[in-house]
Amino acid sequence: MKLDEEQVAARMQALPNWTREEKTIVRRFKFQSFPDSIKFANEVADIAEARNHHPFISIDYKVVTLRLTSWHAGGLTEDDFGEAAAVDAVYAKYQPAN
Repeated sequence: MKLDEEQVAARMQALPNWTREEKTIVRRFKFQSFPDSIKFANEVADIAEARNHHPFISIDYKVVTLRLTSWHAGGLTEDDFGEAAAVDAVYAKYQPAN
């Protein structure tokens, strides 16, 4: 079911690194190397396949951009936000320890 604007705004607060672009949520992920960006994209593919919810994905050397939306619903749904959170968890392991 498509979320209304208030629901979307509330869920966006839990995903501070994602931005809203019309009917999508978008995040750009930066990596130390091209192989890391490809590994990450493959992990995203596994998540998407398991959830049967596939993002728009582009890889530009060391930057992977994901766009999530639920076209069948005409906008954003819980599926988009659940997948964004799952992807964020995977990305965390690519970040250098402080």
